[in-house]
Amino acid sequence: MAGMSESEPHCEALVADCRLRAATDLFAHTWDPVVLAALRPGPRRRRELRAAIGGLSDKVLTETLRRLCARGLVDRRAFAQAPPRVEYALTPLGRSLVEGPMQALGAWILEHGDALLMAEENGMEPGSTGS
Repeated sequence: MAGMSESEPHCEALVADCRLRAATDLFAHTWDPVVLAALRPGPRRRRELRAAIGGLSDKVLTETLRRLCARGLVDRRAFAQAPPRVEYALTPLGRSLVEGPMQALGAWILEHGDALLMAEENGMEPGSTGS
């Protein structure tokens, strides 16, 4: 990998506990980055998340929030009151992902998104360079 010194551990392509694989898995589920981005402004309740995102079923939101909580990216906070109230917020780890790699990806999309969509529309063959 570029930027890695010889003393740093390397990630083998098929190693199950590879850190690179764990990081790229964060984007394997369509809604994970969307929910993380929706939590960037601050804690939100489920209905606020669904309203902010749109097009997301309650079942998928539940699965997504459970997955993000299990990975330590989102914190679930239940308030002892009637009726019960639950809020979800980014953990420090989640905030570092949203404000680091996801923000960089967003900047890349703003710069290259049109070219990416145009290539898809033109049906470029896999492996072609476009030249």
